[in-house]
Amino acid sequence: MSLKSQRRLAAQILKAGSNRVWIDPNRIDDVEVAITRAEIRKLIHEGAIKKPPAKGVSRARARILHQKKKQGLRRGAGSRKGSKRAKITKKDRWMARIRVLRRKMREWKASRAISDDAYRRLYMVAQGGRFASVGEMERYAKANGMWRKR
Repeated sequence: MSLKSQRRLAAQILKAGSNRVWIDPNRIDDVEVAITRAEIRKLIHEGAIKKPPAKGVSRARARILHQKKKQGLRRGAGSRKGSKRAKITKKDRWMARIRVLRRKMREWKASRAISDDAYRRLYMVAQGGRFASVGEMERYAKANGMWRKR
């Protein structure tokens, strides 16, 4: 009761894979005796052999996840892949660092810890990317005599 050749013929006629060919379990006897393409075509016309619609992968879950990510959820430390700096661009890192340095320089200038001239020189050196942190900038200012004597 092997329907291998009938399934193969039906697959060629229906332009589908042999696994996608559906044979009516009530008409197996009719399908078994059909050995020509014409007979298989007749059975297809009668509905004993069909090609069911292709199954796809549902995108419903993907849409829900995408919506949550748009809302800012599911972005915690456990969801991240890559290196520590993979999520933050070079420019964003630079902006964060330079803003901190400039804020500290303004504080020093306002509290008269450094002169206007020293502020301007420090500002330009920071602009050149010399300092990685506020501590480094402070050490540089002290080493180069920019700190005001009180």
